[in-house]
Amino acid sequence: MSERFYEIAPSLINYWRGVILFGLNTASYKFALGKSLLEFASLEKEFINMAELADRFSYHIAEHIKQSPKQSTRKGTVKFFDICEKFNSGEISKEELVEFTRKNAFNDVIKRFHIINGKEIPKQFYIDESKGSDGGGIRLTDHIHELTSSVPSESLSPEVEARWRLVETAWKLNVSKQLIAVNHDSDLGELYILDKNRRIDITSSRDSLNGYQKGVCFYCFSEISIIKGSPSIAQVDHFFPHILKSFNLNINLDGVWNLVLACSKCNGQSEKGAKIPSLELLQRLNDRNEYLISSNHPLKETIIKQTGNTTKARREFIQSVFNSAIEKLIHTWHPQAIGDPTF
Repeated sequence: MSERFYEIAPSLINYWRGVILFGLNTASYKFALGKSLLEFASLEKEFINMAELADRFSYHIAEHIKQSPKQSTRKGTVKFFDICEKFNSGEISKEELVEFTRKNAFNDVIKRFHIINGKEIPKQFYIDESKGSDGGGIRLTDHIHELTSSVPSESLSPEVEARWRLVETAWKLNVSKQLIAVNHDSDLGELYILDKNRRIDITSSRDSLNGYQKGVCFYCFSEISIIKGSPSIAQVDHFFPHILKSFNLNINLDGVWNLVLACSKCNGQSEKGAKIPSLELLQRLNDRNEYLISSNHPLKETIIKQTGNTTKARREFIQSVFNSAIEKLIHTWHPQAIGDPTF
């Protein structure tokens, strides 16, 4: 299922999001490398030597370790993460951290960054020249420069950060199944969990959901943004409207399964009001949820818990909600497409 995400619409942004959103994660190296690549691309760098890369890479890891020391599912301690902790506590210098990172942290991540579902994507964002006689490095390709010129890193970087926060929260709690209780705070626009009655904020709802909608409105496919202050800022919308809560249907309408990102026009259309999105949009919601489940994203467990353990059960659940909603609200709604369908 995850292959569909990048093979049906093989644009650069699809490839990038495929790398970040899909695939197994046993440590957070990929996220740190992804954020570093975006930063170097925004500076229009071409060749990045290993010391430069180690500097940015270790910075991102060390910053995350301040909030969540567990950055891997591996048993026992990982020496690189221990070194980052020592840097945070002032036991070693920045130079020592960078040098250790350069020599020890890139054994696998540079080789495996472009692999999704066991195979490399055809368009890659850098060339591995780390074995060069002068210490080596990586050479950014035209693909990542084209990517960041079309989608600013100010939008892409929060997506990487959101994915990272979700994964490390699962690791912090030791069992990813804990994330079945992910909740949405409508006022703050945040995803959070409750662990032993203690609220743990995870990440922005916008940042978490945007990658799967490929930067467009769920309903009309117009472009949306997750950059604060943008005139096209995405709005977190309940597919089945909030008003259904007044009918005591015993459905978690604030569940991730029911959250989509919409443009302000669709979310605020008077004709939409309390109407139910059409059957075509219902199918789109089901497809979106299957995208989330097909990845190893921690939200996978949330949606499975909320909607069902099998594809059939999830489809039947959403159909049953639709049937109940139609009985109460009667009318359906479907906006005119503004952009090209992308999912």
